[in-house]
Amino acid sequence: MQDMVKLIHQLSYRHSTNKVFADFVEMSAIALSNTTDKSQYEPREKRYLEIVKHYKPEELNEFPKLLGMLVNHLEEAPQDVLGEVFHALELHNERKGQFFTPFPICRMMAKMIVGDSQQDIINQYGFITISEPACGTGAMIIAAALELKDSGINYQQTIHVTAVDLDATCVHAAYVQFSLLHIPAVVVHGNTLSMEEFSHWYTPAHTLGFWDHKLKEKACVLKLKEMLSNTTIDEAKNENFSVSNAASPPDTEKTPPLGTQLRLF
Repeated sequence: MQDMVKLIHQLSYRHSTNKVFADFVEMSAIALSNTTDKSQYEPREKRYLEIVKHYKPEELNEFPKLLGMLVNHLEEAPQDVLGEVFHALELHNERKGQFFTPFPICRMMAKMIVGDSQQDIINQYGFITISEPACGTGAMIIAAALELKDSGINYQQTIHVTAVDLDATCVHAAYVQFSLLHIPAVVVHGNTLSMEEFSHWYTPAHTLGFWDHKLKEKACVLKLKEMLSNTTIDEAKNENFSVSNAASPPDTEKTPPLGTQLRLF
């Protein structure tokens, strides 16, 4: 990854390192998004051209090289490459101490989470869903996908990810890596706490895999199961109530015969 770090430093003689990194991941994200998500093509293409204006032609020629390096690294050893580059550039010092969980720790956590229960869910519904409320550059999701792969599960067909982050650069970085690893995902630029959402980034794997349809179908199945479960519970309650009433006839007040003395003891 030092090749990427070196090239970004070379491009930083007229721009800040933070800007070069942010522009690289955003332009890459737009280029990947515009291949399949035509509904957002125009505004994103406009944004792409706005970024391009800040660079000389010879500088712009280096950005495709950066993307090629990223592709090679992900093919050779899939991991959170952009997170590693981010820290190697020491951008965490410029961005208010922002720190990403080291990838080996993410792999360890993924091993603890992923188990036989995941296969049971896949057998029942065809896939599992994963949510990440503060995804950073996507390390935890990548680790989970690789753990599933090591378990013999094709993550490209059997998981769907919803990842959220408040930082736009993190959103773009995670989206690029998910796209290149063919992870079906929606990466949301938003605030998990306030529930605000500013933009949605659908990976090519999401669009080409018709995941909108699959997710709606699963939601309908779960809703139907919930309705049937509630109906069964209500019927059971009514049945128990009827049986209880039949077994317990109303108490009749017992009064002593006329002309007899009331006894207290």
